[in-house]
Amino acid sequence: MSYKIAVLPGDGIGPEVMREGTQVLNQAAKLHGFKVELEEGVVGGASIDAHGKPLTDSVLKLTKESNAVLLGAMGGPKWDGLDYSIRPERALLALRQELGLFANLRPVKLFSALASASTLKKEVVEGTDLLVVRELTGGIYFGQPKGVTKLPDGTERGVNTEVYTTPEIERIAVVAFEAARKRRRKVTSVDKANVLEVTELWRKVVTRVHKEKGYDDIQLEHVLVDNCAMQLIRDPKQFDVMVTTNMFGDILSDEAAMLTGSIGMLPSASLGGKVGMYEPVHGTAPDIAGQDKANPLATILTVAMLLRHSLDQNEAADRIERAVEAVLNGGYRTLDIQEKDCRPVGCKEMGRLVREKIEASKG
Repeated sequence: MSYKIAVLPGDGIGPEVMREGTQVLNQAAKLHGFKVELEEGVVGGASIDAHGKPLTDSVLKLTKESNAVLLGAMGGPKWDGLDYSIRPERALLALRQELGLFANLRPVKLFSALASASTLKKEVVEGTDLLVVRELTGGIYFGQPKGVTKLPDGTERGVNTEVYTTPEIERIAVVAFEAARKRRRKVTSVDKANVLEVTELWRKVVTRVHKEKGYDDIQLEHVLVDNCAMQLIRDPKQFDVMVTTNMFGDILSDEAAMLTGSIGMLPSASLGGKVGMYEPVHGTAPDIAGQDKANPLATILTVAMLLRHSLDQNEAADRIERAVEAVLNGGYRTLDIQEKDCRPVGCKEMGRLVREKIEASKG
């Protein structure tokens, strides 16, 4: 079996962590008897520098012809002065829309070795294992009208529109309920139904899907977004699967990420279309780019998600995740998760250590 993977390293630390991720992907393919053809493309700020726009037609074509897309972070201060329509991040939004990726899965699992690395008390975060299911192609990021207009009196008015339709809510609810069936059978739907009519609809539709589509075996609760933000800090272990809107999911998943000690530890998958797209949750970190200080573990764990969800290579995915845990248990740490009495390593060394554990472990 052979798979074509589009590799889009992005900006900042993207190329560094992607290098470690693709080495792990090639290693997994060799050990588990399948082939991967990796074809690289330029996106984001790097594409703006080379082609004058964040996403070219040729790269978009590459992604649509692949079995999966492995993506690095995009953007940085260098391109902040550009118009919103051509900033690096527009490539990400365009890819999600063009590939039909309406569901973003962000697992937030605390490795036991990192329990003391969190800014919260160990007894609060230890055992945290939740999944944020974020709607990805609707809501305020895509709703119309939007933009900034000048008023007759010379002042300006900015508008963004939060819009959801019944089918958009139904399909993301189904993703959440199906995910919960493979976990601990609890879904928390997050909204702001007390003041936002659009999320009043969200709550109504999620409730109906739960009732009418045979998810009686799944516990459903509704939580207002401000209370949810508080509960994530107070008692994160109460959550299993969390489903919410595009903007709320964007914010809450980053908050949840810090429960694990570093946003540099978390992978994500964007699904819904024929081609899945996989990316680490962290940003481009331009302040440490090119210095061998970045944490590649989020990208390596993202590779595991790609193997599991797009290539159906579950044994290879399990092997990678066990290797990451073994390296952490061995006391190795990159700068972002450094702890007392642990051994500091750079990006390349962390990748090498993971590959060493993968090689030594049984499939």
